[in-house]
Amino acid sequence: MKAIFLDRDGVINKDPGGGDYVKSWKEFQFMPGAIEVIKKLNANGYEIFVISNQAGVAKGLYSQDALEEITKNMLSEIEKQGGRIRSVSYCTHNTDAGCDCRKPKTGMIENATKGLDIDFKSTYFIGDSWRDIETGKNIGCRTVFLLTGKEKKEDIKNWTVKPDCVKNDLKEAVEWILKQGQK
Repeated sequence: MKAIFLDRDGVINKDPGGGDYVKSWKEFQFMPGAIEVIKKLNANGYEIFVISNQAGVAKGLYSQDALEEITKNMLSEIEKQGGRIRSVSYCTHNTDAGCDCRKPKTGMIENATKGLDIDFKSTYFIGDSWRDIETGKNIGCRTVFLLTGKEKKEDIKNWTVKPDCVKNDLKEAVEWILKQGQK
């Protein structure tokens, strides 16, 4: 199975920045072209898994119900426009909970892919933070870092794990990934 792992905030939708969270559906805004890119991945045989830390639930900034509403509406909008996401996994624990699911740990990916035949060496994790890149590397994926605002290109030099590729947005990342498959 061809798979792609995507972070949510800053990749599929705009990250509110400043340590804030998307707390309701009305605050959720798709990144320009994100749905079209998801459709393109689907058309090229990729299953898409969303892997996202959402500690705002544990911090009491929004409820589990609000998170589920955001997810339901996000998936509905993507499907309405012809795209498909296989699964969405969230770690809603506090940042210091010590759980196995919070990125950069790999628990969410392991649970989402249990029983599936996925070659992680030919799989990509696309995200906009060091946590995403480290998570991808920890499970054995290739990684693409997006310059969508959370962290800057110059921050990479301070990371213990470096991305395989750096792109401006999801569209550029997917174009690069699809070219890799043609080699």
